[in-house]
Amino acid sequence: MSKYFETLNPLIKEYFNILSDEIPEFLYDYIDTPEMQKQAGICVSCGTFYSKMYNLMWFSSLDHSVAVALIIWHFTKDKKQTLAGLFHDIATPAFKHCIDFLNKDYEKQESTEELTTKIIKNSEEIMRLLKRDNIKLEEVNNYHIYPIADNDTPRLASDRLEYTLSNGLGVTGKLWNLNDVKEIYDNIEVQINEDNLPELGFKDKKIAEKFVHTMSKLSSMYIVNKTKFSMQFLADTVKKMSDNGLIGINDLYSLSEKEIISKIENCKLDNISKCFKIWKNSSGVYESDEKVEDKYCVNIDKIKIRYINPLVSENKKYERIKDISTDAKEDIEKALNFKTKKYVYMDFNF
Repeated sequence: MSKYFETLNPLIKEYFNILSDEIPEFLYDYIDTPEMQKQAGICVSCGTFYSKMYNLMWFSSLDHSVAVALIIWHFTKDKKQTLAGLFHDIATPAFKHCIDFLNKDYEKQESTEELTTKIIKNSEEIMRLLKRDNIKLEEVNNYHIYPIADNDTPRLASDRLEYTLSNGLGVTGKLWNLNDVKEIYDNIEVQINEDNLPELGFKDKKIAEKFVHTMSKLSSMYIVNKTKFSMQFLADTVKKMSDNGLIGINDLYSLSEKEIISKIENCKLDNISKCFKIWKNSSGVYESDEKVEDKYCVNIDKIKIRYINPLVSENKKYERIKDISTDAKEDIEKALNFKTKKYVYMDFNF
């Protein structure tokens, strides 16, 4: 067995047991490759984990990737789809989607995905394992080709399901417990959507409503001003250090977040370390409808809204929950129409 599973947080281990009652043997070797293990030093919370504004459960990019793979395996028992799910975030850099903020990709948040093929192809260990298993690179380097692994918002696929379950379990907020997760997960099956493609959907309307209700809360939590501020601040911090030769972009793909934070905290340039310390120890941010001068003040209007409108079995048909449930429709519209103050700032000039 991979050492990874032996060192898991007991809560995460129980969560994984819900996702799949077996861990397929072939996964162990892939998980233990350097490229996958690097993801263990990246938190899925996009750097917000390190500020006192948040009280979050540690859940690494590796944890998320393994969980997605387990969900895909549970529903498909297909090795290629499972590996595509495992690899889908292999190109994730430190602070995760903050790099998208650095690249000004606020809406899609997909600016790093093009590196996935390169990282897999350049890994001697992964390519050796794929050859051993008689799997081609193009069969596992793009999880978008498998609808159970990924599909377009607001449909439900393994990736979107996983981060909703784990975020509600404590990664973003403590909104449900393991019993809730099991109730929801056990109610999901593979259904056929309006485009005649397989998609994860719910057997029961009430469970689908419960899922959507918590999803709508999470959707708003992803884009509150303190989170948008934190992601932009970390992106600007990395850019400032990069522009001055103190951090290379490659460092984001080779170092852990804690190693990069150490570089930031020990930085002697300008007020970088001082501002980072203020952010790290802050209990909140300031908001305004007008731009505040002489402060580090940001405005991010167009940002990716994460929401789900899943299928549900109703009267021997598969319907979108929004079309058959007033409560779910209200929850989804609440997520889509969530607004914040236009500007958010902290009391320093960066």
